[in-house]
Amino acid sequence: MRYFYYVHTGHRIGLDRFHRAVAIVKELQKEIDITLMCSDFRIAAEAKEYGIKRSVGVDLVRNIPQIAHHGDKIIFDSAEINPTLLDDMTQFFSTFIRISDDPSDTKHNKEFLISPYLEGEGICNGVVIDEHYFEQLSKTIPLAFFFGDDDYEKDLEANQALFASLNMELLMGFYHFLGYENSLSESFSVIHDSESYDSVIRQSEILVTSSPQAVLQNLVSGGKPIYLQRPDYTNDFIPLFKLLLIPIIDGFSQEQLMQTINNASSHSYQVFKKSNTEVINFIRKTFDLVKLKPF
Repeated sequence: MRYFYYVHTGHRIGLDRFHRAVAIVKELQKEIDITLMCSDFRIAAEAKEYGIKRSVGVDLVRNIPQIAHHGDKIIFDSAEINPTLLDDMTQFFSTFIRISDDPSDTKHNKEFLISPYLEGEGICNGVVIDEHYFEQLSKTIPLAFFFGDDDYEKDLEANQALFASLNMELLMGFYHFLGYENSLSESFSVIHDSESYDSVIRQSEILVTSSPQAVLQNLVSGGKPIYLQRPDYTNDFIPLFKLLLIPIIDGFSQEQLMQTINNASSHSYQVFKKSNTEVINFIRKTFDLVKLKPF
């Protein structure tokens, strides 16, 4: 019997779920041998740079059984779910834990669920953010922008004029194309490459971003995040962000963007309730790791 964590990530959907997977797997691999399955082979190859001991690429979610065996245990972090797939997965794995961001989701009777919205039997209500983001750094970047790790259609380039007058520093995404930053240099005062992700997120006083995970990371780092809801992104995080009093910009509205940034310094955010320990212990209990001491 083996342990797996499957995460849906890639150049068309970004790395938000991957960052969450890293936070969870790094804790679990302290006591069990767990393999991170990535739906993107490039990220699977890079996972060790994030502290992951064992990772593998899976081209299709239906190919998970080619790596896992019947009776193994898995954490499933993906929206690639439907009733048939859920039935098959809960029958194939002896323990199936799913992570959902959907406020309207429901729990399958044979699965366990981690959600920021739901509560009940077999459900853990919580959000996981990598521990090091809670260690606050000096805010040396007054205003930064991070569009996300996916921009296949180059939407940022098409809308860059919105940011030209704001003197913002730009954090590039992991999947932006060669030479992409050349055209963006006219609209941003400084351009940071994707390898500076952690430092920019943690050192930005105000962070405008379309990445839900970056919003939360900046918030717990003591920053003042502003969420830009991309038209091509799910709005699953909107209810959570409203509870946390995080300002939300709907699409590429320059007027709304400038007004929100001007108000950000005096804006009061809701205190984030850290739930890493609860989520990890929920997984440990569900995976029957009780023989090891709790966190």
